[in-house]
Amino acid sequence: MTSISEAILKINPNAKVIVTGRLIDDCTIQWIDNTPEIPKADIKAKMAELQTEYDALSYARKRAEEYPSVQDFMEAYTEKEIGGDSTKWDSYKIKYNKVRTDNPKE
Repeated sequence: MTSISEAILKINPNAKVIVTGRLIDDCTIQWIDNTPEIPKADIKAKMAELQTEYDALSYARKRAEEYPSVQDFMEAYTEKEIGGDSTKWDSYKIKYNKVRTDNPKE
């Protein structure tokens, strides 16, 4: 969930605030150092926008978790290119492509 402070800073990167509470409808926002007040409706809309952007990239986060490691890649590639044995490389490609198939871009 996108935080209130994060949304405020996306609207005004120079904002100085103290937010008390976690829910936009029930929180108290103290605007500091002459920071212009941003209406809660605008903050709420920005929070929804940021959450939508975050959700849209869920496939990318899932892929990053499931891809074979860089170590696996280096070992497989090295054995194929230097050792002439593509067994590990072929296995790596299968695992890599399975992650992409299981987690398609939406």
